[in-house]
Amino acid sequence: MNGSRIAAVGHYQPARVLTNEDLAGMVDTSDEWIMSRVGIRTRHIAGPDEPVDELAAHAAAKALAAAGLAPGDIDLVLVATSTAIDRSPNMAARVAARLGIPSPAAMDLNVVCAGFTHALATADHAVRAGGATRALVIGADKMSDVTDWGDRTTCVLVGDGAGAAVVEASEDTGIGPVLWGSVPEMGHAVRIEGQPARFAQEGQSVYRWATTQLPAIARRACERAGLAPEDLAGVVLHQANLRIIEPLAMKLGAVNAVVARDVAESGNTSAASIPLAFSKLVEQGRISSGDPVLLFGFGGNLSYAGQVVRCP
Repeated sequence: MNGSRIAAVGHYQPARVLTNEDLAGMVDTSDEWIMSRVGIRTRHIAGPDEPVDELAAHAAAKALAAAGLAPGDIDLVLVATSTAIDRSPNMAARVAARLGIPSPAAMDLNVVCAGFTHALATADHAVRAGGATRALVIGADKMSDVTDWGDRTTCVLVGDGAGAAVVEASEDTGIGPVLWGSVPEMGHAVRIEGQPARFAQEGQSVYRWATTQLPAIARRACERAGLAPEDLAGVVLHQANLRIIEPLAMKLGAVNAVVARDVAESGNTSAASIPLAFSKLVEQGRISSGDPVLLFGFGGNLSYAGQVVRCP
């Protein structure tokens, strides 16, 4: 086996839905203000008894079922998250325990909003190098735990959820080469800091960086897969907000692609946003098996990572 592929995907969101009208009763905002600035209508919010690993396990179980695999078939679990409260056991080990995965390598990755695409690349490398046979790659975040619900510039953005993918060895290349990097000197532009930890960002700096610098980087990720943007059937960017997603997709030039806009219903779910939106596109039949899809994460640390994958 010279490559790896995504065999199946799955996603999970908590039952509680928080609308813009609900937020208007909590903070000085309105549906019109939120829609005009970020394009978000609703978001799902986990309860106090729904920790990050529970969200992750639900999504992972759905991906396992879609792949027709048993927990014992998995030997690597990677969880991308920046909202785990405890340091040990990590979320990957807790997910493995919840699902009954017997003896996997279990690691968490904290690359904030670009976490899932970093984790996917890590799984791809491990499988192709022979270090793993099948991996569960999960993005899960409970942003409601780190949100200042009195700050209307950030509380209108966030949601909770998880998405997962099963990665396995393949004779063909189903996961293209990753293009990843960061701008460490601008890492302060997106923060989850303090005691208690709170999410904050310099919105205008992030917007300028995302809309001016990232289109060229996303095109280079396509080039590494041997494709032009117009060859893409789907584009799944980090679901930050529509004011970033739409200009970035337009500048990328993927004129024939379905562009994920799940942020409108789910809010910004950080590391969960890409697998969550990707899984929904698959579930809805908006992209088909074998279609080339660009996954491109960006955000905290001003990190980015993108690769073209073949739809399961």
